Amino acid sequence: MSPGNYSEDSLVEQPAIQLFAELGWETLSASDEVMGASGTLGRETKSEVVLTSRLRNVLTRLNSSLPPEAIAAAVDELSRDRSAMLPTAANRELWALMRDGVKVSVPDVVRGGQKDERVRVVDWDDVTANDFLLVSQMTIVGQLYTCRPDLIGFVNGLPWVVIELKKPGVPARQAFDGNLTSYKHAQNGVPALFWSNALLIASNGTDSRVGSLTADWERFFEWKRIEHEDEPRRVSLEVMLRGLCEPSRLLDMAENYTLFSEHKSGLSKIIGQNHQFIGVNNAIRAMLKAREEGHGRGGVFWQTQGSGKSFSMVFFAQKVLRKVPGNWTFVIVTDRVELDDQIARTFAACGAVSDAQVSHAQSGAQLRELLSGNNRYVFTLIHKFQTSEVLCDRRDVIVLTDEAHRSQYDTLALNMRAALPNAMFIAFTGTPLIAGEERTREVFGDYVSIYDFQQSVEDGATVPLFYENRTPELHLDNPDLNDDIYALIENAELSEDAEKKLERELGRQYHLITRDDRLDTVAQDIVTHFLGRGFQGKAMVVSIDKATALRMYNKVRQFWPKDDETDMAVVVSPGQNEIEQMAKLGIDIVPHRKRMNEEDLAEKFKAPNNPLRLVFVCAMWLTGFDAPSCSTIYLDKPMRNHTLMQTIARANRVYPGKHSGLIVDYANVFASLEKALAIYGKGGGGEMPVRDKKALADELRYAVNDANVYCLEHGVALAEIETMPTANFAQAGAIKDAADRLMAPETIKRDFLALAALASSLYCALKPDPVAVEFAQRCGCLAAIAECIRTVTEPPDISHIMQGIQDLLDESIAAEPFKIRQPAQGYGQIDLSRIDFAALRKRFEDKKPSNTDVERLKAAVRAQLERMVRLNPTRADYLEKFQALIESYNSGSRNIDEIFKELLALSTVLTEEQTRHVRENLSEEELTILDILTRPAPELTTEEREEVKKVAHILLEKLHKLLVLGWRQKIATRARVKIEIENALDEGLPRAYSKEIYAVKCAAVFEHVYQSYQGEGRSVYSV
Repeated sequence: MSPGNYSEDSLVEQPAIQLFAELGWETLSASDEVMGASGTLGRETKSEVVLTSRLRNVLTRLNSSLPPEAIAAAVDELSRDRSAMLPTAANRELWALMRDGVKVSVPDVVRGGQKDERVRVVDWDDVTANDFLLVSQMTIVGQLYTCRPDLIGFVNGLPWVVIELKKPGVPARQAFDGNLTSYKHAQNGVPALFWSNALLIASNGTDSRVGSLTADWERFFEWKRIEHEDEPRRVSLEVMLRGLCEPSRLLDMAENYTLFSEHKSGLSKIIGQNHQFIGVNNAIRAMLKAREEGHGRGGVFWQTQGSGKSFSMVFFAQKVLRKVPGNWTFVIVTDRVELDDQIARTFAACGAVSDAQVSHAQSGAQLRELLSGNNRYVFTLIHKFQTSEVLCDRRDVIVLTDEAHRSQYDTLALNMRAALPNAMFIAFTGTPLIAGEERTREVFGDYVSIYDFQQSVEDGATVPLFYENRTPELHLDNPDLNDDIYALIENAELSEDAEKKLERELGRQYHLITRDDRLDTVAQDIVTHFLGRGFQGKAMVVSIDKATALRMYNKVRQFWPKDDETDMAVVVSPGQNEIEQMAKLGIDIVPHRKRMNEEDLAEKFKAPNNPLRLVFVCAMWLTGFDAPSCSTIYLDKPMRNHTLMQTIARANRVYPGKHSGLIVDYANVFASLEKALAIYGKGGGGEMPVRDKKALADELRYAVNDANVYCLEHGVALAEIETMPTANFAQAGAIKDAADRLMAPETIKRDFLALAALASSLYCALKPDPVAVEFAQRCGCLAAIAECIRTVTEPPDISHIMQGIQDLLDESIAAEPFKIRQPAQGYGQIDLSRIDFAALRKRFEDKKPSNTDVERLKAAVRAQLERMVRLNPTRADYLEKFQALIESYNSGSRNIDEIFKELLALSTVLTEEQTRHVRENLSEEELTILDILTRPAPELTTEEREEVKKVAHILLEKLHKLLVLGWRQKIATRARVKIEIENALDEGLPRAYSKEIYAVKCAAVFEHVYQSYQGEGRSVYSV
């Protein structure tokens, strides 16, 4: 690396390429790709994303007994056009073909006729039999635009890994927002590149994230460990690539840690996270060791609530079925009906079972029947194991239990062990074993994976949780409750007798917590708190029992603003005689039960945009229920231990815009929470993972102070802006001036926006706490400056550039002012030809241009340049010059005056270029063909140049008749277009063009036509 060369390429891309080579990948650069069968990659056109020659070679090698026709059919199936499918559906289809092989029909030489065979696409067992190729800077032509990903990892000619890089200091998220998201877009990108995709990676060398095709940025995750859970965790591109792109690990991830989950909202793709990948592999090794040693204790798999434990169970089963020989049956055991349903639905949504109900064991006898049949998965409750009677003695049964150390398991686990004497037992749990749970270890063995509450927060697998005590003066003093009463509360929904006993045994304390005036106080506070929050996520109100949940619903409804359309519902389990029982208490449960029976409330609550935003529960949905947008738990029920941990975990799921989850405590569970967290939640460093909400205020205080100091360092005094009068727009002007100081160069803007975003996120999380008032003015000021910067420098569409640049140019526009064209009428770009740059230059002779002036002019020039280059690729040198100007400005080589003058000079040149087709008496399309044929070209006379113009005109007339929709996907049509171009140039070009130049020009014109014309009149000129 040369001194001072700190580019993205030298700092990040080249080291990544070197690491891929070290890991065993072949590496190639496609920046100067030669097209054709014998070219760099063997591609015929730049729209191809499958390297068919490599694919064909590997398939031939892996399937040596199959005829060439079978290989050709498999290649066609793997590379065919899937643009009519949704991208995720196309990805699932190709994943299945890669995993299980392509079904083809071949001659049956023994019996005659045809027979079905499977063409293997990947050798999942012998890594070395596959072809791993890393390609950098490969240009791919999409429907409208051209994409050039930094790195693409091909496995057997199919694009599996797409990596987008930024240089250190530029947030990795920019690689996701600005590149990967665009590449996936149906019109702006190249969806075909992702049909066979396994991984997407965004990195700036240090901050590195990986995600699936359907993941938003919040679900892109870090990869901090390579082989072992106890490794020091590091966030870097090196760890990411060694941990995921080493060939054997990449094959493992694609084969065994990839799921497609069906939901009403659509199909989503799930890939294993770091802790799941390492943890499940540990569990499988432990299981195989237990088999060798002749016992069934497969181990305890502890991964905290919210970190994807149910998916880990699916990953485990999926890998065992594919990689461990045997006729395996999995028995999935839970202790609650709703949890049993939830896990069965998870397996069904991922396609592991076609009908979850078929495999449900409702009794011990049915369990025996299911185990004697050929059922791959059986779901049952622990309560079915009431006796030690042997139900199945098969050795290929694996029992997966969820939360295996609750009290029910403690008494029934040994029965389960006796009923399945030769089975393998593995416990999946969100909380660890504690004193008094030794029987769990007797049945299941020791830990095989540990991923605790604190680790999941540090890794971003879950969001941090904060605690806020809002207990009314009349409260339940939890420390006085004994274990028996806690058990009654936990089991109150299990039977009517338990609920009656709860009220009887709890006596005065029960009546205290359910007093009408107390519930009124809590209900009013919930309404105020819910509506005053910053992040408007969904919320759950947890009450002590069914009757109290119904009463709380009525009271919250009573205090709710009439003009607010938030929907809310009660979700409680059904009980015998509940209508009569509730009626005695003056409660009508019928409309609630009707709604619970007739509507899918769970799906409505999970759907972020559904108006059902507040639910009232007492036991249901507190385990095994995931609604990522749920951010607040209003806790008005005494709880402890596992139950408390599972309840608060309802708010810890990752969701866009959600900084943290909040536990609002009305039942004074703080002592129990501290006790539970001490047992279940602390990380290796002993830090408490659920913090008092006051800590959030401290974080915000630090964030605001950091932003304030940064602003002062760059000449912006926030305190002065806040005290300015709003009259005469003084404060608005000060905000504009502050934005001008902080928007350039790029590093200052980026750092300020990051500080402002952190302050805003923490402020939203803190609201409606009264302490938030302390920060309201400062956070509002930061937000106003940030918004002002974004309006100028990051406009979502060109109309915002128009609006902003109007102030700059209003005195320098020629007699007829320019207009903003609507998308249907044109490009929506600034017409630089209508701007009087001489007047603009004169305006700034006596006035120093500001950062805002530069940014607006820069945005205008960039927008117009991108359009001009898209129409005529020979103008790329203008774009390169512009980018060099901006780079020199950002690096400090040019000051604000210099960059402004040079941008004005470039703008003048562009104005002339923009109208050149008029001077040449050609259309924009014809000018492009002329430029391709004459830049460069042999020496031409004026007459010969006119001949070339005529060729451009005639060629386009012929092509417009030939270019049908979808012509680029058809080999025959592409061939006809090529021949037409060759004939037109052969007949019309003057003799000055040699055979060699003629061939180069034919290829260049075809490439331009291929990139710019979709057919049926659709092209970059018609958009």
